[in-house]
Amino acid sequence: MSYMGSGNGGAWRNGGGVPPHAFDPWSQPELFRGVLTRRVIAFLIDLIVLSIPIVLATLFIAVFGVVTLGLGWALFWLVSPASIIWALVYYGASLGGPHSATLGMRVMDLELRTWYGAPGYFVLGAMHAVLFWISISVLSPLVLLVGLFNGRRRLLHDVVLGTVVINNSVRSQVAPIGRTY
Repeated sequence: MSYMGSGNGGAWRNGGGVPPHAFDPWSQPELFRGVLTRRVIAFLIDLIVLSIPIVLATLFIAVFGVVTLGLGWALFWLVSPASIIWALVYYGASLGGPHSATLGMRVMDLELRTWYGAPGYFVLGAMHAVLFWISISVLSPLVLLVGLFNGRRRLLHDVVLGTVVINNSVRSQVAPIGRTY
């Protein structure tokens, strides 16, 4: 790898100018075994984690509305925007945190990485959630089919964002440490 100085815009060049993928499905197939099944279960766990505060807030508003003779029920309009903000913060903080995984992903021993091996960050985690919900609402079952036809088991929003989800239990034994260029 070398730095090409004047004339090339100061770009790093590595053969074709693109750094290699950190996780290869052909040389490290154990990183991708069972990832799609684990992701579905992790998603269901995350739905439970996301819904608990929303249900508690809804119950609080309902009781508060009874106590205030119906005036407190005006707060129900806050539940929908608050649930969206809560989901973005949850995914952004957990995927951008030290484990690069949501609680469901941690239970299922999964980890989100960029295609070149770096851990996730807050904006990537939040965008991952946004693109997932958009793609699942538009292309419902087709999003999962994309993962069946590629070696890294990436879903549609993973391809767009340049992320990959791997088995965390074997990563420390097999995968190289991600390099940022």
